Amino acid sequence: MAGGVPGREARRRALVFPLPFQGHIDPMMHLAGALHARGLAVTVLHTRFNALRPARHPEFRFVEVPDGVPADVAAAGRIIDVILAMNAAMEASPAGVRAALASAMLAGGEEERRPRGAAACLFIDGNLLAVQRVAAALGLPTLVLRTGSAACLRCFLAYPMLHEKGFLPPQESNLYTPVPELPPLRVKDLFLSPVSSHEKVREVLARITETVRNSSGVVINTSEALEAAEMERLRGELAGDGLPLLLAAGPLHKLSSRSAGSSLLDQDRSCIAWLDTRPPGSVLYVSFGSLAAMDPGEFLEVAWGLADSGHPFLWVVRPKLVRDCDSVQLPDGFEDAVKGRGMVIRWAPQQEVLAHRAVGGFWTHGGWNSTLESVGEGVPMICRPDAVDQMMNARYVQDVWGVGFELEGELERGRIRDAVRRLMEGEEGAEMRERAKVLRRKVADCLESSGSSQIAMDKLVSYILSL
Repeated sequence: MAGGVPGREARRRALVFPLPFQGHIDPMMHLAGALHARGLAVTVLHTRFNALRPARHPEFRFVEVPDGVPADVAAAGRIIDVILAMNAAMEASPAGVRAALASAMLAGGEEERRPRGAAACLFIDGNLLAVQRVAAALGLPTLVLRTGSAACLRCFLAYPMLHEKGFLPPQESNLYTPVPELPPLRVKDLFLSPVSSHEKVREVLARITETVRNSSGVVINTSEALEAAEMERLRGELAGDGLPLLLAAGPLHKLSSRSAGSSLLDQDRSCIAWLDTRPPGSVLYVSFGSLAAMDPGEFLEVAWGLADSGHPFLWVVRPKLVRDCDSVQLPDGFEDAVKGRGMVIRWAPQQEVLAHRAVGGFWTHGGWNSTLESVGEGVPMICRPDAVDQMMNARYVQDVWGVGFELEGELERGRIRDAVRRLMEGEEGAEMRERAKVLRRKVADCLESSGSSQIAMDKLVSYILSL
């Protein structure tokens, strides 16, 4: 049921521990909000690295966990290096994690004190194997929140096979080779990092697989409307592990009102008033997420491609969007060229932007959160994947759901101009927009009281209360 379940849940507490990166924090905090809405108390464990702001979430209790990430690794901000460094530090000195978990298990909040059993379970990001090991020693059940797609988790589980069969590491000659074990993916769509060694990627994914297989259940931020076949295959692949739960409970941001409070960057809400002045469906929203970066030359091509398209746009230019540039400067003459039809901001309230009637398209890096948020509002996409799971997300957007297309090859202003016009004008763009609206309705059906995502959340709460 969508509302609170009367009875025991008010006496039970769930702990949540997100990986401290924006794309992982958001869905975990949305899960926390959904659990809280059903009557559960929630404690959020967090690191000092990319620390959350407890004052924005007075409904939750917060406990800091020492992360041990070296200053140089934190400053570089490469997610795979941070994951490995954090786990290594926690495994070398588990006492800090143990103390934080014990504190979270023991104390309810300022207004109440609960016995140890009040903490029913711990939800962790799949990248936090070190935390799972400490929780197991304390007798605390762990559930994994997968913040990516079901297809992405299948790719993680298949990584050893992909190497055994020669699909990985990828070669130029096999990039477009289909991977029959993971339809509809090709080699180019598999999980890869352009900035970390392939061996580091293998290590991280092996650890995620171990975390998943050792857990008491897995919640995936996806929907049966989007990935029914992938969920069914996953259930078969994980059947031997005896998982009590494998649930598609998303899109989680649609089950929780908590959004702006978990943003690591301050959102510029002036863009909403600007959108209010634009005609319906006229604006292209452009954002490449919280981590993706481009070269200075590519940035210039994007700027002038948007200018040359002739379409209104809202463009997020966050710090470090351009590699090796802390402060990004727009090219000379750009602001005059787009005056009256283009707005550039540092960070946006993305869910609200995509839900705005003026937005008719989204140029995205293809992160899973962005993909879900766009699908949830029926907004078609141009995808420019950069790394990790973004390539497979773009594959689904273009070839499975038909709600957008991938912009491949060199970023050049003429190609960008044509891509914007392809999405925002003409028959092809209109067909993508119509398919996006149909898909939005299917996802919305899963969020109704009798829909699959609500049923999944009910199963999850019932399981928590049974622990």
